[in-house]
Amino acid sequence: METSERDLDLTEIINGVEVMGPSPFRRHQRISGNLNYIIHHYVKTKDLGQVYYSPLDIILEEGVNRLQPDLLFIRKENMAILQDWIRGVPDMVCEIVSADTYERDTAVKRAIYERYRVPEYWIVLPEFQAIEVLAIEDDRYRQHSFAELEGMVISKVIEGLQVNLNDIFD
Repeated sequence: METSERDLDLTEIINGVEVMGPSPFRRHQRISGNLNYIIHHYVKTKDLGQVYYSPLDIILEEGVNRLQPDLLFIRKENMAILQDWIRGVPDMVCEIVSADTYERDTAVKRAIYERYRVPEYWIVLPEFQAIEVLAIEDDRYRQHSFAELEGMVISKVIEGLQVNLNDIFD
């Protein structure tokens, strides 16, 4: 089946291997919805770019890495990558980690996003009610912001964006 004819699915290509992900649980969807609402509203109000949510393919390298992060942000200056799917490097990606996806999201995908120099990577850990924001510095991810149980995380890429954990893990 050609890529353009695919039905809605949760299939990714990770380092050349097709991987089918499970459908997200209700809690995952609530967290994703909360994050999307806050980030989308902020970005739209400030006219900074576009926010999208899964499933939407990011094709980093055709046939090698086609990922579906839970959320992503693209700056106005980077809109050329918006095509049928996202073809290129978004400015921010976010993965909401579950027990089944822990290694894939925190190690495998992190390495891929880092290799393609995605400027910011949010790792959301529902079990710990924590969010880690990583930013590229000298071709490596470094922790930019972190909060667990309470407090705020701050984006480096989406200027001025602060997210209160109480608004995410309600």
